[in-house]
Formats: sequence, C-alpha cells, structure tokens
Amino acid sequence: MYCSKCGVNLSAGAAFCGSCGTPTGTPAAAIARPSSAASYVGGSSHTAYADPAGLVVSRGFTYAGFWLRLVAFLIDGGIMLVAGGVLLVPLFMLTGVGTRLNALVDRHGQPDPAIVVGFVAMIAVYAGVLMLMQWLYYAYLEGGERQGTWGKQMMGVYVTDLMGQPITFGHASGRFFAKIVTGMIPIGIGYIMAGFTERKQALHDMIAGCLVLRR
Repeated sequence: MYCSKCGVNLSAGAAFCGSCGTPTGTPAAAIARPSSAASYVGGSSHTAYADPAGLVVSRGFTYAGFWLRLVAFLIDGGIMLVAGGVLLVPLFMLTGVGTRLNALVDRHGQPDPAIVVGFVAMIAVYAGVLMLMQWLYYAYLEGGERQGTWGKQMMGVYVTDLMGQPITFGHASGRFFAKIVTGMIPIGIGYIMAGFTERKQALHDMIAGCLVLRR
C-alpha cells in the first residue's frame, strides 16, 4: 500500500502516512491492538483506543468499588482521630488554651481583644497541624511501596496513575489536595461518584489522574 500524496510505501494497517501525515483511509478499529503487556490504562481523549477502561481488565486489574473505599476511608478517619488526639491534647495543655478560654468566659461578655486574637491564632495553628499530618499520612503512604494508606491496605486496595503504575509523593499530594474540591460538592457527590463512574473514580481521582484498584 502506498500513500496517495507522497507515494511512500506504507505498512499494512497504517492509519496515517509516516512521511507526510496524510490519512490512509484505514479505519481506526482495524489497527492492530498491542499486546496486554504493552497496553496502558488511558482514558484521555488523545489515546488511540476506543475502550481504555477495558485495558484495565485485560491486564488483570479490578477497580475498587465505592463500599470498599468507604470502609477504608472510615478506618483512615479513625486513625487520624486517634493520632490527632495524641498530638493535640498535649499541645492544648502546654499552650494554655484552656486558661485562655476561661479568661474569655470570666470577662462577662467583654473579652480582651488580645486574648481573642491569641485564641483564634492557636486554633488556626492546630488546624494547620492537622492538615499537615493528614497530608503526610496520605501522600507518603499512597506514594510509597504499598501504594495505599493503612485503611486501604486493610481493604486490599491501592492507588495508581492512569497507566496502572505507582504514583509519586508529589502525585499523591496532588490527589490529597484535590479532595478539597471534592469536599465542596454538596451532599458528598464528589465522593459518591466512585460508585457510578466508569472507572470507579471519585472527583479527586479524575482531577489528579488516578485510579483506585483492588489487589
């Protein structure tokens, strides 16, 4: 088969001329599909495959469903609650937050502005510490060797990129902070999406380009 424009000899099944880029007229469906070892999990509009989600099954991958992920989320939430208590209760006592709170009450509705500012600042610091702790927990474990938090490991699920490969700490960090957007969607729809989207992705998975799979 030869290119109708430049005359270059084309390989069988080629969709475009490798020299000038002219379409050959061969349907995309007729192009030979690579072996499963060379396949990848895509999903973006520029991939050459009409059914990228099917490649996951062909490589032996199984998507983690909503309920598995929910249980893993609850386990991780319990771990974070305990860790937060262990970390913040001593800080609460050492920084004298209780004393400042009593001072606010004892002023009979007229608290000292300096005490109010100090109290709000300490609450902001505690919130920042909790956010830092959660970020490191999720990003380090999901970007690590086991590819999942302790809750996910207990439920036998793990996080990958769209090619089914392990993600880095930076990629896992992006997925963690994308949950801020997911949390903005009313009544948890951003999370519930993991139950009905084609690849069982929550909104933050889509934003970060991740999959959650079963072992």
